[in-house]
Amino acid sequence: MNKKMLLSLIDKEVKVDRGGPESRVGKLLSVEDDHFTLLTADDGIIYYNTQHIKSLTINTKNQTQLGFEIPKKFEYITANDFKGVLGKLALRWVKVNRGGPETLEGVMDYVDDDYITIVSNEEIVRISLFHIRNISYGVKIEKPKENEQANGGRNNQERAKNNSKKNDSNKESE
Repeated sequence: MNKKMLLSLIDKEVKVDRGGPESRVGKLLSVEDDHFTLLTADDGIIYYNTQHIKSLTINTKNQTQLGFEIPKKFEYITANDFKGVLGKLALRWVKVNRGGPETLEGVMDYVDDDYITIVSNEEIVRISLFHIRNISYGVKIEKPKENEQANGGRNNQERAKNNSKKNDSNKESE
């Protein structure tokens, strides 16, 4: 993917790849020479290695699918290259190649020039840097719960009534 083209999409909602297990929709946060950072509703921050991206789709109807607002002081890991991002993710819980049979979850232990090492369950797995399509770690934005917002007042009143009924029945049994 062309860095200049990707830079024009920063802060826009894009779909990475057309479909399949690696496809995600999110807001493009940053672009570097060999990777970009995407914020998704379900997976949080995902770093994509640009050499593995087949397509990017832009929603021209401007209908957001994210379902949340990004806080102004939202922080995430940044680096000049993909290997730098991997280095900063050392000793964190990560998920590599988010979809399909090659997905792997565990603690990233070590980053080398050619591979990373992940401790997953009782295994130590080495993955070639070339074969890492994307990687994410635990940063997510909490989505507002629609039911709680819409029914917030009513639910609180019902809980208060139920609690007072329980207290009354407890007093009677004493």
